Amino acid sequence: MAFSRVGKLDPPSRGIFRKAAVMLCSLLTSLFLLHCLADRCSPSPVRASSRRAAGLLEDSPRTKRPTTHDWTAGAGSELTGYGAARRPSRVLADERARRVSEPPGESFILPPPDLVASSSRRASPRFAGKLSPLGEGSKKLPQALIIGVKKGGTRALLEFLRVHPDIRAVGAEPHFFDRNYDNGLEWYRELMPKTLEGQITMEKTPSYFVTREAPARIAAMSRATKLIVVVRDPVTRAISDYTQTLSKKPDIPSFESLTFKNRTTGLIDTSWSAVQIGIYAKHLDNWLQHFPAEQILFVSGERLISDPAGELGRVQDFLGLKRIITDKHFYFNQTKGFPCLKKAEGSSKPHCLGKTKGRTHPNIHPEVVQRLRDFYRPFNMKFYQMTGRFFGWDD
Repeated sequence: MAFSRVGKLDPPSRGIFRKAAVMLCSLLTSLFLLHCLADRCSPSPVRASSRRAAGLLEDSPRTKRPTTHDWTAGAGSELTGYGAARRPSRVLADERARRVSEPPGESFILPPPDLVASSSRRASPRFAGKLSPLGEGSKKLPQALIIGVKKGGTRALLEFLRVHPDIRAVGAEPHFFDRNYDNGLEWYRELMPKTLEGQITMEKTPSYFVTREAPARIAAMSRATKLIVVVRDPVTRAISDYTQTLSKKPDIPSFESLTFKNRTTGLIDTSWSAVQIGIYAKHLDNWLQHFPAEQILFVSGERLISDPAGELGRVQDFLGLKRIITDKHFYFNQTKGFPCLKKAEGSSKPHCLGKTKGRTHPNIHPEVVQRLRDFYRPFNMKFYQMTGRFFGWDD
């Protein structure tokens, strides 16, 4: 009888366990709901909307979607968000000027903050060829050099090339490979402007072409360096060289007395630098000992005046750049006698070379000019053969 009563107590004990399990599930469900109400779970948009409708979830600054910044400033819009908030008004003005100068349909794209935050990252191809508004980029040794010649038109070429967005150049002549080589390559690198990926660093020093040590020194820096030489009729070049010296030293001897060792015999004084520079074949032979001919481009100083866009097209091709500089960038200044830029780099105003360019040459006796032409003729012919280009100085 006692045993049967004990056996009848078993079913109630199983019911107790079931009730305990139900209570535990209810407790866990309540904890989960409290967790979601505290906004620590991520409900689907449908559930969130239903909970808002039921009054269980309220909009707050924490749950609202953050504002999306517009990183693109098109031709008819102003910069917003990060770009406008962080950049000074002068930079914004520069950007507006740049957008005006760009062809229709193009727009200036600002990089997002995570890209501009690190200057060590490689620039996206999207930004190649554009100057960074936040000073990105790094200083590099030049990949191209204008190495000569003095009074050939090197300053004009450099100023014209600086219009191209993929060319960054030093304005002053560094004279590294002829006068300052002992300062070292790091000193030289610090003189260079910052460039982005895809941009070319350049400098020009015309005396490199006649400096005997320059080819080996440049080759030691990089044998891949591209070299540009602006050449001009050597007789006209010599007279222009003399004119520049005369403006600084009015008491120097006459052109005729400096040209000849002996006026009676007509022997030319090749030790005079104004004459020596024009023996282009001699100097080129020194460069070809260190660089292949296809790595040197010769620009006609005469055609740089008569057809600047044509010569600039050849230079852009040589440098592997898109032909951006065209006829639309130039106008001819009748007073100076050479082309000027309609808009220079970083400016919306026309720009001509300074007063030191386009000086009036002194009158040289025709006989002296003819003696010089006879002297240069064989050297010119050899130069034409070496370069594969006829410059027409002996016509």
